[in-house]
Amino acid sequence: MKVGVIAASAALLCACQLAAPGAVAGGPIRVVAAESMWGDLAVQLGGDRVEVVSLISSPNVDPHSYEPTARDARSVAVAQLLLINGLGYDSWADKLAAASPAAGRTTINIGSLVGLRLGDNPHRWYSPANVAQAITAITAAYVAADPGDAGYFVARATAVQGAFSGYRAALARIKAKYAGTQVGASESIFAPMAQALGLNLITPPTFLRAISEGTDPTIADLRTIDAQITGHQIRVYILNVQNQTPDVARQVALARAASIPIVPVTETLTPTTATFEQWQVAQLNAIYQALGGTR
Repeated sequence: MKVGVIAASAALLCACQLAAPGAVAGGPIRVVAAESMWGDLAVQLGGDRVEVVSLISSPNVDPHSYEPTARDARSVAVAQLLLINGLGYDSWADKLAAASPAAGRTTINIGSLVGLRLGDNPHRWYSPANVAQAITAITAAYVAADPGDAGYFVARATAVQGAFSGYRAALARIKAKYAGTQVGASESIFAPMAQALGLNLITPPTFLRAISEGTDPTIADLRTIDAQITGHQIRVYILNVQNQTPDVARQVALARAASIPIVPVTETLTPTTATFEQWQVAQLNAIYQALGGTR
């Protein structure tokens, strides 16, 4: 997860066709993130040169169905940098931005940044590679907005790279010991991370997508998952606690009855006081232990 020098960051900024705002005079860069996971990265990378507002920070809120407030609209209206997840995950944020266009505002759409399109898995913060791309793009946007503090922002990016050493280590030890292990999940949120860890997520992709998008899964998929659980074909069941349905609740009950460990994951920082890497490392450690690893 290396962050490039200023020239590389600027090149990425241009490649992503971001509209660079003018230099900031006499105040921090005003940043609005649709969700707290991207907002926390913005805080860490910007330090005291930025002012960040995350519109969704509570783990009790489902970002898919969030209804923005008047305060959210006001925050977006004055934002110099807007961070949106994209891929249909937070289409309400796109609408807020369209309702209050601002000359010079930079918008980083993470889905577009990493080369995906509507219909692809939107949970990009569970992809370590995509997180690295976001870090580079945010740093580049800060440098473009405030060239006089370029050195400060590059130093902050280097510090974040160092802070992520525990995150990288947690990823590496799971992959080294458990690559190929079959696991199950309640929805598509875990798919990018499973791929990064080398885990074999055998839950039918059509079921994962149905739960993520709020549609009804097929009977065939439900029967397949029941057999995977009762037949102990999976070592661990990953549960998105922010998006549970009756079908998922039944699977959780089956997993408990079969003594299959259930590992909860969330869509936003948990606890809300955690940093991105603290949140992710805690979840990765829980997965490692559920798979059978020891500290």
